[in-house]
Amino acid sequence: MKKRLAVGLVVLLIGLVMAFALALLVLRRASGPKFANTATVVLQIQSLSELVTVKYVLEKVIVAESPKTTTLENLLPGQDDRIVLLAHGIVKAGVDLSKLKPEDIEVTGQKIRVRLPPAYVTDGYLDENATQVLDRQTGLLRAFDRKLEQQARQEAQTQIRRAARQSHIEREANERAAQQLTLFLKTFGYKEVEVISRVAK
Repeated sequence: MKKRLAVGLVVLLIGLVMAFALALLVLRRASGPKFANTATVVLQIQSLSELVTVKYVLEKVIVAESPKTTTLENLLPGQDDRIVLLAHGIVKAGVDLSKLKPEDIEVTGQKIRVRLPPAYVTDGYLDENATQVLDRQTGLLRAFDRKLEQQARQEAQTQIRRAARQSHIEREANERAAQQLTLFLKTFGYKEVEVISRVAK
């Protein structure tokens, strides 16, 4: 009876999480021209309890340069076509509770044990209001590359997602999800709650 109640509570939590999760988008990585490697700064780390999710707010300077295609462009000075973009990105990671299985939940008396699925990056995008072009240069004999800014933005999304993973956003999402689910289950009278977070392989 208690196990059925526990499963019912977890299913209810899954429904709430899935309702919010439908709004999340996964951005694709796009290849671009030559990019300079710059530092990424983590500005904020926020716990979003209603989504069992962690949000990172990051800042990254992207320097992109169009490749020179002719010998003349390589020999003459002032033939650069480059952009410097200050990218303000947001990356979210969380646990998909819909992947919980009945065997992941064990109830013994007043003790409950839950094995969570591993956390993963659910979304990553640029804050367009905070992202800005710091510099744009095109040589006198160079054609203006209209796609360069778009490519720089795509590269920024890719690098910001990578930086969030390197800053262990998934590990933190695992920890926050375990904490939040523990508090949630204790409100239903369980004296001992053990939530085990699995790490993605």
